[in-house]
Amino acid sequence: MIPNVTRGDRMHGLVNYLAGGGRHNEHTDQHVLAGDDWTEIRFTDTELDRSTTAELARQLDNGAAASGVRMKGGHVWHCSLAISKHDGVLSDDEWHQIAHEFIEQMGFDDAQGAKGACMWAAVRHGLSGKDGDGNDHIHIAVNLVRTDGTKAWIHNDFRRAQQACRKIEQEHGLEELGIDRTKAATRGWKPGEREAQARRRARAKLHYESPEISWGSLPVQERQRLTALQLQADQPRNRLADRIRAAASQSHDEAEFVRRLRRQGVLLRPRYAQGDRSVVTGYSVAERPMYGERPIWYGGGTIARDLRLPVLRQGWTDSIAAAGAAADEWNAALRNKRVVHPGQDDMAPLPQDAAAAIARLNNGLKSVSPDDRETWAHVAHETAGALASWSRAVESTPGPIAYASRTLARSAQTYSKPQRPPHAERSIMSGAALAFVASLDSDNPRLLQSVMYRQIFKTADMIRRAMDARNDAYLARITLEAQKDDMMRIAQALPAGDGGRRRTTAPPTVTRTADKTTRRTWDVDELVHATRGAAIPAGLSATGKTSPPPHPSRGGNDTSRQSNQRGG
Repeated sequence: MIPNVTRGDRMHGLVNYLAGGGRHNEHTDQHVLAGDDWTEIRFTDTELDRSTTAELARQLDNGAAASGVRMKGGHVWHCSLAISKHDGVLSDDEWHQIAHEFIEQMGFDDAQGAKGACMWAAVRHGLSGKDGDGNDHIHIAVNLVRTDGTKAWIHNDFRRAQQACRKIEQEHGLEELGIDRTKAATRGWKPGEREAQARRRARAKLHYESPEISWGSLPVQERQRLTALQLQADQPRNRLADRIRAAASQSHDEAEFVRRLRRQGVLLRPRYAQGDRSVVTGYSVAERPMYGERPIWYGGGTIARDLRLPVLRQGWTDSIAAAGAAADEWNAALRNKRVVHPGQDDMAPLPQDAAAAIARLNNGLKSVSPDDRETWAHVAHETAGALASWSRAVESTPGPIAYASRTLARSAQTYSKPQRPPHAERSIMSGAALAFVASLDSDNPRLLQSVMYRQIFKTADMIRRAMDARNDAYLARITLEAQKDDMMRIAQALPAGDGGRRRTTAPPTVTRTADKTTRRTWDVDELVHATRGAAIPAGLSATGKTSPPPHPSRGGNDTSRQSNQRGG
């Protein structure tokens, strides 16, 4: 269960949103299912029309309005509680009980008569998502001014909300999503990120093509239409994460990493140590503007925890000369100058050798304890990087390979800093990343890639089994779903690695009921045995391309063949 806490001072605005149609008219069957004593008596089983909604807002706001108490940050406390899609849809009675338990855990009740209670209401209005097909959830609106005029204690309310959700998950048998269970923290994103980028791009394009027309002079409907034309299906930070992983996986030092990112058209901005421009402590990245719009910058750690510069540096050559060369490249990137130290040609390993190295890695992982989170996170990070490198080379837009890479990367984003070097050898997956790209120049690239992919599938399966063994149910489930979906689609599009004999295995069937999504039960050993090749979407031409490559400055994947030069 995921809590999302916000604060404000407009109870009427919040209640009108919860009881209204939503931003995209996705709200359905809006109703109050729980609340304080008076709210439950008056508003449960009551249609939330305009007059009832206004009365509910007045009732909830009464404590602060009557006492005249003001709170810094606002007296309106709002929290949405969303369960995993895997848990289906709960009944109103189940949500009623969860809402009361959550309010009690947060200390907003009357503490068995010891203090005045907060006025609150829990509202349900259908599933989340623009189309109303997302997660089951409720919204809780609380007046932080109690009925006796005192203020509710909200110190560390974000952390306490997480703790309350963890306890509710255990008591109600819901999927446990908290970092105290997984010891991992995946960075989230907001839907507004895509819209903000599209709006900037649409405005810049209008100014570029028709400078005489002002953006503000256009009707609202026309601005929305132009924005929709620039709206991309993928999140900006996801595309940047794919590029960073690919560059990091193919690089043997930090300077080469900078050169490879610049070659992909990524804008770079280093963060220096205070008073010393020779020491880089972090970095930010942005997609290159298409029409001169202002770029949107993301810190490496903001995109993903395993893409923080200190984490990436663990797998690169560390020496005084390498540090100096890296500082030179960061400074050149900041000033948009040419590369300072052009790299030399580097020989990628043969696909057969890369596959054999991954097989040895898989054999070594059998002796690694499932509780050794640092090692398994490192393996997941490197495997995701190899897949990202392959995706960048063959997918003009993110496809199954990119999606599989992103799923594996979620288990690589540990919440704490690594305390020691991991057991796993980084150069194995780095070699695979180079071999995937180099295979495009062969006569039969997909056959060579299939040899490596078969071993990578087994690596992913070992990662999933380790998560399963330590009861990381959520990460284990999404990894298994990636094996069943994206990774099987990849395998089925590749030639067999057994002399041309293909095992015919149908993809998993998906059936949807009113409240749950179920899949045909797979035997994972069958999945591993069925994986005969490497991942390339169906319909690839012999050159390994899915479609004509877009111009690098147009925001798509840079599908030009990546040379095996050290940052050339």
